[in-house]
Amino acid sequence: MSHRAGNTGPHTLAFVESPVQLLNVLEWAHAREHAVGAGLTLVVLSPNDPMTRGQLRRMAELARDDGHQVRWEEARGGAAAPFQTIGGLAGLLRRADRVVLGDPFSRYVQLLLTITKARDIVVVDDGTATMEFVAQLARGERLVRWHRKGGRPGPRDLVFAPVSSAARKRLTPSERRTVEIFSSMPMEETPDGVTVTANTFAWTRDRFGPPRITKGADMVGTSLVETGVVDGDRYLEAVRSLAKTHGATRYFAHRRESAEKLHRLAVETGLEIVRPDLPLELIARRGPIGRTILSFPSTVVHTLPLALTGTDVRVAVCDIDPAWLTENASPRAQGFLSGVTGTARDVHRLSAVSAV
Repeated sequence: MSHRAGNTGPHTLAFVESPVQLLNVLEWAHAREHAVGAGLTLVVLSPNDPMTRGQLRRMAELARDDGHQVRWEEARGGAAAPFQTIGGLAGLLRRADRVVLGDPFSRYVQLLLTITKARDIVVVDDGTATMEFVAQLARGERLVRWHRKGGRPGPRDLVFAPVSSAARKRLTPSERRTVEIFSSMPMEETPDGVTVTANTFAWTRDRFGPPRITKGADMVGTSLVETGVVDGDRYLEAVRSLAKTHGATRYFAHRRESAEKLHRLAVETGLEIVRPDLPLELIARRGPIGRTILSFPSTVVHTLPLALTGTDVRVAVCDIDPAWLTENASPRAQGFLSGVTGTARDVHRLSAVSAV
């Protein structure tokens, strides 16, 4: 067993639903390696998406290699699965001294939070959503994902509102509870009483690389089309223009991008589509990776410069033209995406490319 397995303080229960969340739990545990305690149990609330599941299984192997216990839950394997999962975890939740979670917007996680009596709550990054979570917590707002903000609550939102409200109270510091946010994201507002700890991707740099750097450029995909924020045709034209301008040859697909969209990108742009088996921070650190990495506003414009510290790789981010947004995009979308780009450190900012 790794020396880290017993070094995360009082018994800690972590819940993750994505590979990036799992990576950031490992980063948090690495940052706590000099503490004394009983160890970390990592619970994977597995989604149904095959690509996400594959990356989660690879990340789970890395967690076990570090000596952490991993519990895989088929949390979405049918109508009864949520009840079985929550029932099976109730005892662990009540006994845990600390709970670590990656997605405070998740209804699954919010349900679990209503059960726990843990005195310490830690929120690790779930990408750019962490920025919105911190701002909403600081302003006392209800928890709503940024790309849905501005719309009316649906029937399911109204039914779930009491659970969401109770979870939000668990995420608010009090005399009985501490709350820590472990993040590589910029924080414009910090909620009163919340401790913010910087995620520097030290575990990633210790475990992988440095990478071999190629002369060309690589491009990072985004799921903005799949979430209904950006028009698919405009996105394809933007990718084509960026690839041609910067000589990109590979396109690292986001795990949520549809097979149909990726096939069209390959046919119409000539890019080699790569489906990573690990989060991009690990793929880039492991290499080989292009000297320039092109991205639209996303988490990686904040995380890749940290993971690639000490290398000559340049991260370049292309703004989203307001004309690319769909009619159904949240009124918050453009401002949020501009904020993601504008607050990124150590990146080269590109103007929005023409996409007609």
